[in-house]
Amino acid sequence: MLILAAGCTSIAPKPVTDREMSAQTVADRAASQKEVEPVKGPMTLEQAMARALKFNLDRRTKLMEEAIALNQLDVAKLDMLPKLTAQSGFASRDNDRTNLSRNITTGALAPNNFISQDRSHVVSQLGLTWNMLEMGVGYLGTLQAADRMLIATEKRRKAMHVLMQDVRTVYWRAVSAQKLKDEVKRIIALAEEALVDSRKSESERVRNPLDALRYQRQILENLRLLESIEQELASAQVELTNLVNVPIGTQLVLVDMPVSGSSDALKVPLEKLEETALLNNADLREQHYNARIARTETRKVLYRLFPNISFNYGVNYDTDSFLVNQRWNEAGLQVSYNLLNFLTAGTQKKYAEAGVALADQRRVAVQVAVLTQIHLARLQLVNAIGQFARADEIWNVDNKISTIVINREAARAQSKLERISNETAAVLSLLRRYQAAAQMQAAESRLQAGLGLEPAIPGIDVISTDELAQKITLHNLIWQSMVTQPAPPTQKTQVKEEQKK
Repeated sequence: MLILAAGCTSIAPKPVTDREMSAQTVADRAASQKEVEPVKGPMTLEQAMARALKFNLDRRTKLMEEAIALNQLDVAKLDMLPKLTAQSGFASRDNDRTNLSRNITTGALAPNNFISQDRSHVVSQLGLTWNMLEMGVGYLGTLQAADRMLIATEKRRKAMHVLMQDVRTVYWRAVSAQKLKDEVKRIIALAEEALVDSRKSESERVRNPLDALRYQRQILENLRLLESIEQELASAQVELTNLVNVPIGTQLVLVDMPVSGSSDALKVPLEKLEETALLNNADLREQHYNARIARTETRKVLYRLFPNISFNYGVNYDTDSFLVNQRWNEAGLQVSYNLLNFLTAGTQKKYAEAGVALADQRRVAVQVAVLTQIHLARLQLVNAIGQFARADEIWNVDNKISTIVINREAARAQSKLERISNETAAVLSLLRRYQAAAQMQAAESRLQAGLGLEPAIPGIDVISTDELAQKITLHNLIWQSMVTQPAPPTQKTQVKEEQKK
């Protein structure tokens, strides 16, 4: 025992070595790309979303959390089963166990000592115990575990909505980066060339020094603007490769799809959007399950106030040679009750009821927040569509101006500075057009996430990326189906119908 105690107290911290870190890093990197399909050809938005849903590492984590919650439900079901215990033990002593006898009349001890037990013997038992109170509490715990599994499912749904929203936003930023990267580099090179020419003219005193400095300042201002655009575009590809789980540094070729300046989501009546959100929103459904868990906890408190009934049955065997019957069966029925429950019942019940009231209040607060989110998302979508239309008009004008200036400069009727300035303005307008498109996509995705709508996927592991992309393409038609479907009856319409009757 002293050696074991000394061994326990001699444990020292053991840091991870560089070799272990390096080996684990290689293993983790290989695990992140396990069963990940390589990118084949140009990638559309639907394919990017499909890859994100199928291979994104954060989404894989959410799926594993849901699987763990399902396993917890299976484990909780076992709490309702009776306990079957098998035990065996060995007992030994260094002297005989002896008994003395006393005469009940005279009080004198008998002259003989009697050995009543072997010095060494083995005791074995196989016992079955069934506690009715534990079975009832275990049943309620199983109901709570089932609700927690459903909560994990709703969290996975919410993570899916957020992931699809992020992919839609980053995709259009990456498309703009792909579209403008070469153009921005070309204009930067042109501006650098003009800056060198201007400094050379200044040093040779060919023109007024003040005019040369003003010329250089305008060139530098355009360069600063172009470099800021280049920095903003540089991160889009990295973010997209992370979302679709492609090795960092991979150059993705993205399809520049046409963007519509309208959305069918605005054709859906606002009452239809509200009703759909109240039925399908992941946050609101999660609060419903939390309220059910709180109510089940109240039932647990009530169950514990009842008497406990336990039944046990056992098969026993003892090698003690002094026993007449070395094998025997025994059964028992026991009723017990904790008398302190009379004193603590009121407090426990109030605590459980307070938990139910808190869960109900949270559900009400989330319901109002969801409705507010729907109204804000729809308003943001309206504003984003307007901003895109305005950005598209500005880009068309700047593009025409840039074309005219290039032609005039070729005819020596325009300076290189004005060409650089107008081409920079055209690039900036195109960037803002793509940014407005990304904001419009993000606003529509936020509205869709608030409604709790996602593509019907039978199983991520059993469906290919192309099939998943097709399902996402069909899911994008959800607004048209919502327009054609009749809206569910709301409380306001029910009141109006009753008043008409």
